[in-house]
Amino acid sequence: MDTKTLEVEVIPPARPGRRRRFNAEEKRRFLAETEVVGQSVSSVARRYGLSPSMLFHWRRLAEEGSMSSLAGC
Repeated sequence: MDTKTLEVEVIPPARPGRRRRFNAEEKRRFLAETEVVGQSVSSVARRYGLSPSMLFHWRRLAEEGSMSSLAGC
């Protein structure tokens, strides 16, 4: 009989009331992780304590060709 070991990653919650700023390179790295097979926007967002809607917003900016505006978000 085959037994499979499941891995569970525990992600600590973000501290409330703390505004974080990410530079354009960090945002590009987060977006690149969402494109990896087996990764979802939600899982990447949870890993870094981000809102999935933030990643979708950054993705839309990148697709529109305004990657330079990512530095200001």
